[in-house]
Amino acid sequence: MAAAAALLGRAAGLGPGLGLGLSLGAGAGARRLLRCGTGSGLREWGAGTLLDGAVVCKAGGAAEQCLSRGISSNQRPKRPLTAYLRFVIDNRPAFREKNPESSNLELIKKLACAWKDLPASQKQVYEEARKIDWKRYGEQMAAYKAQLTPAQAAALKEERRKQVAKRRSIRAKRELNLLGKPKRARSGFNIFLSENFQESEGISPVAKLKKLFDTWQKLSTSQKQPYLQLAEDDKVRYENEMKSWEAKMIELGREDLVRSKKQRLKKKPAETAKQAETAKASSGGNKAKLKKSEE
Repeated sequence: MAAAAALLGRAAGLGPGLGLGLSLGAGAGARRLLRCGTGSGLREWGAGTLLDGAVVCKAGGAAEQCLSRGISSNQRPKRPLTAYLRFVIDNRPAFREKNPESSNLELIKKLACAWKDLPASQKQVYEEARKIDWKRYGEQMAAYKAQLTPAQAAALKEERRKQVAKRRSIRAKRELNLLGKPKRARSGFNIFLSENFQESEGISPVAKLKKLFDTWQKLSTSQKQPYLQLAEDDKVRYENEMKSWEAKMIELGREDLVRSKKQRLKKKPAETAKQAETAKASSGGNKAKLKKSEE
């Protein structure tokens, strides 16, 4: 339980906006299931770098580089567990005993539902414990930051900014999916890729992708044409679905999700080039007429 508590503690650093979760593995590359929002819905969060059982940051991140230059991950205070995670740790063994056949995902769903239905008076016990630990955490963090050099502090701040931006992006994408936003139109290469990926040679997905990209580059225009035509058809599908979806968003009062007029009327590169060529020819003709009239 100690290792699980450590992982849960680091997961809590993801903040209340994303919800919190429980690790489903140990060692580097362990994946975590996160409780999203106020419901019991779950999603999987990518792995970070595990140091001494605690997820510190992504490999190669500014914070990790900063820590490797003299600030040990053990010195950084661990963010206190949230009230929800304290409840999970206290009750997971009992839920596991009652539901031995349940998967980890199902077990977390049951715990999330139990927390949601828990009376406010019982939740308060966990909340009070969190407040006590949070006060101690604030004091420890102040001492920790005091020993950082300006460069280290700046690196940690930048890493935090990137993490916050990524979480906002994830939340925005999740909201659009829930609202049923149409999938973007695929390119000719994407269609070619989806049709040939399984049969492609290569020991890894990356190797297969590289092989198919090289194959696509070598195809003649006539060989690419069927895929390009499917891509054009998909653009028409996307535009029609987007018009319907945006009309629905306006009805729901979500004009903020509707593309601006400039985006909707964005011209295709081929059309733009053709119009530019026409304008150039027209301009040349006008100059000739002007010169003739002057003569």
